Amino acid sequence: MKIDFDKIDNVVVECVDLYDYPDFCDAYIESCDIDGVPATEEQLELINENGSFVNEQAAEEFINYGT
Repeated sequence: MKIDFDKIDNVVVECVDLYDYPDFCDAYIESCDIDGVPATEEQLELINENGSFVNEQAAEEFINYGT
Protein backbone atom coordinates (compact mmCIF):
# COMPACT_ATOMS: atom_id res chain seq x y z
CA MET A 1 0.00 0.00 0.00
CA LYS A 2 1.28 3.45 -0.91
CA ILE A 3 0.34 6.62 0.97
CA ASP A 4 0.06 9.93 -0.88
CA PHE A 5 1.24 12.27 1.87
CA ASP A 6 0.08 15.31 -0.13
CA LYS A 7 -3.53 14.19 0.39
CA ILE A 8 -3.32 13.93 4.19
CA ASP A 9 -5.15 16.51 6.28
CA ASN A 10 -7.03 16.85 9.58
CA VAL A 11 -4.00 15.36 11.34
CA VAL A 12 -4.26 14.65 15.07
CA VAL A 13 -0.85 14.23 16.68
CA GLU A 14 -0.46 12.67 20.13
CA CYS A 15 2.41 12.84 22.64
CA VAL A 16 3.85 16.15 21.47
CA ASP A 17 5.96 17.04 24.48
CA LEU A 18 7.97 20.21 25.12
CA TYR A 19 10.78 18.11 26.51
CA ASP A 20 11.05 16.14 23.26
CA TYR A 21 11.67 19.25 21.16
CA PRO A 22 12.98 19.18 18.44
CA ASP A 23 12.99 15.38 18.03
CA PHE A 24 9.44 14.59 19.23
CA CYS A 25 10.48 10.95 19.53
CA ASP A 26 7.27 9.97 21.36
CA ALA A 27 4.89 11.70 18.93
CA TYR A 28 2.63 9.73 16.63
CA ILE A 29 -0.31 10.36 14.32
CA GLU A 30 -3.47 9.34 16.16
CA SER A 31 -5.80 10.03 13.24
CA CYS A 32 -6.01 11.83 9.92
CA ASP A 33 -7.91 11.93 6.67
CA ILE A 34 -6.52 10.82 3.33
CA ASP A 35 -8.25 12.55 0.46
CA GLY A 36 -11.18 13.35 2.77
CA VAL A 37 -11.59 9.78 4.09
CA PRO A 38 -10.52 8.75 7.63
CA ALA A 39 -7.32 6.70 7.57
CA THR A 40 -7.54 3.04 8.51
CA GLU A 41 -5.36 1.52 11.22
CA GLU A 42 -3.17 -0.03 8.53
CA GLN A 43 -2.72 3.34 6.85
CA LEU A 44 -1.92 5.00 10.18
CA GLU A 45 0.77 2.41 10.82
CA LEU A 46 2.38 3.20 7.47
CA ILE A 47 2.10 6.93 8.07
CA ASN A 48 3.71 6.60 11.50
CA GLU A 49 6.62 4.70 9.96
CA ASN A 50 7.53 7.92 8.13
CA GLY A 51 9.48 9.64 10.90
CA SER A 52 10.01 12.81 8.88
CA PHE A 53 6.28 13.29 8.33
CA VAL A 54 5.45 12.60 11.98
CA ASN A 55 8.17 14.99 13.16
CA GLU A 56 6.96 17.69 10.77
CA GLN A 57 3.39 17.33 12.01
CA ALA A 58 4.51 17.30 15.66
CA ALA A 59 6.60 20.43 15.12
CA GLU A 60 3.62 22.17 13.53
CA GLU A 61 1.44 21.15 16.47
CA PHE A 62 4.10 22.42 18.87
CA ILE A 63 4.44 25.76 17.05
CA ASN A 64 0.67 26.26 16.89
CA TYR A 65 0.14 25.34 20.55
CA GLY A 66 -1.44 28.22 22.38
CA THR A 67 -2.25 30.29 19.30
